[in-house]
Formats: sequence, structure tokens, C-alpha cells
Amino acid sequence: MATEHIMIYPASREQMEGVILSEQDKELKKAYSEMLEGCVDHPEQWDWYAMWMIEKSDGTHIGDLCFKGYEEDKNPEIGYGILEEFQGLGYATEAVKLALKWAFSHKGVEAVETEADPENAASIRVLMKCGFQETGENGEEGPRFVRRRE
Repeated sequence: MATEHIMIYPASREQMEGVILSEQDKELKKAYSEMLEGCVDHPEQWDWYAMWMIEKSDGTHIGDLCFKGYEEDKNPEIGYGILEEFQGLGYATEAVKLALKWAFSHKGVEAVETEADPENAASIRVLMKCGFQETGENGEEGPRFVRRRE
């Protein structure tokens, strides 16, 4: 999926393995490894478990996003991150909007959820721009948000 500025797509196994090998942050390495494990365990739902690459239209890698699997009767959850040198340029908002469009193209997906660190004002702004609303609940990473199908 693409806009004039960016494209997003599910990473291949090889791409995910490469990211895992090169990742220095232990938390991210663990998260990426769990994504790959989900892909391998649920190959028919690869896109719901995979790391999605976020690239500028010229192919420059600027970040990634993911859905944390998909179960019927349960809203999928999204997570995202933009490399520091590309933050504040609107890329996260564009990527999340594309990901929502993709998710809502699937019959049965009525809402997408996420959590945001309350100290991460930029991420919360992205969520607001994408139509998410606070649920009043807290998760492991902070307040929970939901974006319902229009």
C-alpha cells in the first residue's frame, strides 16, 4: 500500500530475520522475534503477525509497524515506530492511516486498538490524527485507544 510519500508492506521471512540479527535493542529484538514466530505459527495470517516495513517512496527504510495477530471476535492491535531522524514529518500518521485502511478492508474487523506511553505525546498526536479515541483503560504500555470502522 502506498501514498505519494510512503509505502508499507509486510516483511518477508528473510527481511524479518535480517532485522532480528541486526537489532541491538533487546526489547525490539524480542518483539521482532515474537512477530516472526507468529508468522511461522500462522502462515495463513502472515500479514497480521509480520513486521510491516515503512519506506519513503524512494525506498529509504524509515520505520515499521505491526499488527499483533488477529483472532475472530477480538480487535487487532497495532504498534508502530519511525526512526528518529524521520520523526515529526508526518510519516507515522500516513503509515497508520494506510494500515487502518488495510485492516478495515477485512470483513469482520470493526475496530483496531493500541496502547501509547503517556509520555510519548508525538505518538498520541498520531493516534488522534488517525481517529483513535481513549478507552479509559490502561494496558502494559499505557492508556488504550480504539479506532472504529467508519
